[in-house]
Amino acid sequence: MRRLHRKGFPRAALAILLLIVTGCSFAAWFTPYDVSVMDGQAISLAPCRAHPFGTDSLGRDLLAMILYGGRLSLYIGALSALLSSLLAVVYGAGSGLAPQWADTALMRFCELLMSLPSLILVLFLQAIWGQPSPSSIATVIALTAWMPLAKLVRSEVRQIRESDYILAAKIMGADFAYLLRTHLLPNLISPAMFMVVSSFGQAIIAETTLSFLGLGLPVSQVSWGSLLSLSKNALLSNQWWMILLPGLVLITTLVCITELGEYVRFRNNRLQSNL
Repeated sequence: MRRLHRKGFPRAALAILLLIVTGCSFAAWFTPYDVSVMDGQAISLAPCRAHPFGTDSLGRDLLAMILYGGRLSLYIGALSALLSSLLAVVYGAGSGLAPQWADTALMRFCELLMSLPSLILVLFLQAIWGQPSPSSIATVIALTAWMPLAKLVRSEVRQIRESDYILAAKIMGADFAYLLRTHLLPNLISPAMFMVVSSFGQAIIAETTLSFLGLGLPVSQVSWGSLLSLSKNALLSNQWWMILLPGLVLITTLVCITELGEYVRFRNNRLQSNL
């Protein structure tokens, strides 16, 4: 069994993802250029020795923009995945432990939110929030992405709510926070981890979509989404590197995250089949 897990583990995906995260975290080690510096003598340069990824129409180094912009995109993805997971676990566990009438009402509300287009919810919440920022975008995406995980958590909690150790804890006066921390979370980590990992990649896609539509971060804040939002002008000026290279980095990151998520799901299914 261990050999199968080792053989199936996506080492290449993990290594590439760690390389991308390291490059974004320590961008100054990989490029001497500052993302805010505009060089009037290096406008719209194709990839060359001085600028391996080329430059944009303002003379900014594209490699620096990808690395520094990746910080924001990865931050938004990680924060959104964390917030949506916390909300989903609390909501789903509360629904699973609640009486039947309360559980039904909570799930109907969850299904109502799931029936609404997520993009409309994001735009509505962002309009209420005001000026977009990395934290506000991550929070808004989290508030529109927690429902599927909450339904999964609720289903798992409903299966174990009548277990002896949970009933004993209730008899001894344990509150919801104690039950969630001590008894429920250890049983939820394995089945929920796939959706947690997937939500990381989905948040990056959502941020990219908002920036592409011109509804994301301001132009002064570079992210992978804002880079791809320049694709229209890049196509008109035949700056292929402005589309291809950021797109490859984004797609590679998402593929690596997906591979890790698929492995987590495979491992969880294999463990459940052995029970």
